[in-house]
Amino acid sequence: MRIGLVGFPGSGKTTVFNALTGLAAATGFHGGHGKTNLGTVKVPDERVVALANLFHPKKTTLAEITFSDVAAISGDQTLAAMREMDALCHVVRGFPGPAGEQPSPASDGRKLEDEMNLADLIIIEKRIERLQREKSKGPELPLMERLKAALEAGTPLRNVEEITADEWTMLAGFRFLTAKPLLLVLNVAESDAAMTPPQGFVVLAGQVEMDIAQMAPEEQKEFAASLGLSEPAIGRFIHAAYQLLDLISFLTAGEDECRAWPIKRGTTAPKAAAKIHSDIERGFIRAEVVRWEDLVHYGSEAKCREAGKLRSEGKDYVVQDGDVINFRFNV
Repeated sequence: MRIGLVGFPGSGKTTVFNALTGLAAATGFHGGHGKTNLGTVKVPDERVVALANLFHPKKTTLAEITFSDVAAISGDQTLAAMREMDALCHVVRGFPGPAGEQPSPASDGRKLEDEMNLADLIIIEKRIERLQREKSKGPELPLMERLKAALEAGTPLRNVEEITADEWTMLAGFRFLTAKPLLLVLNVAESDAAMTPPQGFVVLAGQVEMDIAQMAPEEQKEFAASLGLSEPAIGRFIHAAYQLLDLISFLTAGEDECRAWPIKRGTTAPKAAAKIHSDIERGFIRAEVVRWEDLVHYGSEAKCREAGKLRSEGKDYVVQDGDVINFRFNV
């Protein structure tokens, strides 16, 4: 999963990037100008740790998120970089500016949305012109006209409920910015680190969270707690990102590897199997499913089976968050 961090000058987005990744990218107006920073982080997951303690596998694999601190190079280049992301995180200034000017989070959030709206609208209008020239009779022209109407009304495409799954597939190649999930982060001063977030925002105190991210893991939670925070920034951010993207994780466990596999909520067992390998989806027979809590409690799949906690599920089974699955398939 690739999440692009964007923000207007002075928002502290590179500081937030450092807080999330534990890196030390140059910050400030001149420090990292024109440079895109990349950082990959492991998604903390107590369930994988518990399973690893049970199986003592050769390998333990957590889910990963790659953060891109999108460089402010030029308008077109920045928008092009944003289109490559799976989701966007808009870092908004929540502290006084250099001249003492007060933050305006709602206004800044709307300003970026308007810019993305305009960028998508330009693409759609050009596409409509071409389809009209070609006298297109297919479903794409009326779809594009609907999208144009939505954007002209100020509605981002992610909020247009009438778009069907097949239509989204048709639109995938356009990589519309307003179709991407958007997470709003309010970057605040240390004194506001534990504030109740405004509607639609996640609150991070970027500067102090960046300092926390540089600490040893055992010190991070203690220091975060001293600020009134439940956990360091990365944990709180990931919870919000998973909710925004509607992601869950199923697990696989054994002596070779214990691993978390992020998938969309509502994914069926064969499609989840495809995350591991396409051959498993093609040859899918059944999924042997046990809850991770039960597996840890009883200590083995055999004991879970004896206790009636392990069950076989077919092709229509919708995978649940925290399922430990062993797929049976024909080669």
